Amino acid sequence: MADLDALDDLYGLPLDRFVPERTALARELRGAGRREEAAEVAALRKPSVAAWAVNQLVRTQRKAVDELFEAGDGLRAAHDEVLAGQGDADSLRGAVARERGAVDGLTQAARGLLTTQGHELSQTIIDRVSDTLHAAALDADARAQVSDGRLERELRHVGLGMAAAVPGTPPARTRTPKKPAAKPTKAEAADRAAAEKQAKERAEARSEARAAEREARRRVERATRAAGTALERRNQAAEALEDAEEALTEAERERSEAEEQLREAEQAIRDAG
Repeated sequence: MADLDALDDLYGLPLDRFVPERTALARELRGAGRREEAAEVAALRKPSVAAWAVNQLVRTQRKAVDELFEAGDGLRAAHDEVLAGQGDADSLRGAVARERGAVDGLTQAARGLLTTQGHELSQTIIDRVSDTLHAAALDADARAQVSDGRLERELRHVGLGMAAAVPGTPPARTRTPKKPAAKPTKAEAADRAAAEKQAKERAEARSEARAAEREARRRVERATRAAGTALERRNQAAEALEDAEEALTEAERERSEAEEQLREAEQAIRDAG
């Protein structure tokens, strides 16, 4: 295979330079008589925008990427402990929050990289970056692909099977047959009905609160994206205004010089007449 440093350089380039530099590298290898390696280089696929962003994160955010991997290992360990009946819900929630925070931090860094390079900052691309980071945190094969910084396509996070371990829910036990309970009195039946009603109301309230939280979180994310876009537009507008003011100043200077030249020429005509 071609020199690894050359390949690292190739995948570290701005995305629009990948194809011409790949072509140049393949041509160089063919010229050196390394035709098999040249063919392998020529067959390399240009990374998708999301994969390119992840490759640059590996190069520029090494400390944060290492934290992502450590957070992923911690989440897997906490999950396994819960499944084995040895862990607790708080530890699992903490591990989930740490992994999610690492992904969110790197995703935000990816936004900056994409914006700086002039790439489309769509939610689809951001989601693909996030999915790839989740996959790298939790899956060994995905991590190996991401770690070398030469990813060609984004990866998918398939999950840890969290449904198998709901925090706070004890493992199912085999029930032994019980004797039929005595028929409750009217007072007991009323108390039971009231308790069931309260439990139902609490469940509905929790469901509504969670739905409200999800909607609020989505609104925060949308507002954050909108604010980022608006800030970028404002900065671009400020730069354009500064350029326009400089151009105006230069134009006014040239006009003043031209008017002075015209006056001198008219005066020379009058003097000659």
